[in-house]
Amino acid sequence: MNKLILSAAALALMAGAATADTIRMGTEGAYPPYNFIDDDGEVAGFEREVGDKLCEIAELECEWVTNEWDTIIPNLVSGNYDTIIAGMSITAERDEVIDFTQDYYPPTASAYAALSADVDLEGGVIAGQTSTIQAGYVAETGATLVEYATLDDTIAAVQNGEVDAVFADKDALVPFVEENGFMFVGDDIPLGGGIGVGVRESDTELKAKLNAAIDAMKADGSLNELLIKYFGEETTTY
Repeated sequence: MNKLILSAAALALMAGAATADTIRMGTEGAYPPYNFIDDDGEVAGFEREVGDKLCEIAELECEWVTNEWDTIIPNLVSGNYDTIIAGMSITAERDEVIDFTQDYYPPTASAYAALSADVDLEGGVIAGQTSTIQAGYVAETGATLVEYATLDDTIAAVQNGEVDAVFADKDALVPFVEENGFMFVGDDIPLGGGIGVGVRESDTELKAKLNAAIDAMKADGSLNELLIKYFGEETTTY
């Protein structure tokens, strides 16, 4: 009987350890090619591959969770998942609420895209995704900002004539420029300090493990391979 009790206790301890190493990776699932839902209903894209590799290197069990962008930070803080890996730029304002790893995507440009080259970027109506640094930027210009829940919604707004242009991460806009008749308008705008994994401020051990894994991916070239795979040969790499 004692042996059975000890065995049960040992199994319970092992299960607890496994649970402690299960990390819920929070993403939007609506921002291709960073993250999206594939035909099988699974999270896919650049950040799925990066996240899975980080967990492999850090010897963590990972589960993927999707959440709407505009509540993605509050739901991290409240414990609905353990990380944000969703194309989130590192900014001082966000860093006051959560913590970030080092960047796994270098600082890159944001851009305007429209269906015509003669749109008024300074006095026109510009679409931006809610709670993004791009929406914040437009709000400080002379243009009228209209916010939408997803990138796809901003694109649809331009196509429907609701707005004159969209302002977003340039890499996210490339497919629409190449395939949907959009064009880049005006100058590229550098914003943010690169893209990092968001974690709760109390999760210092998790942050350290992920930072070490990002270091490893930068050192062995695997992070650059994924950047080129999803964003092309011209993208900024490490």
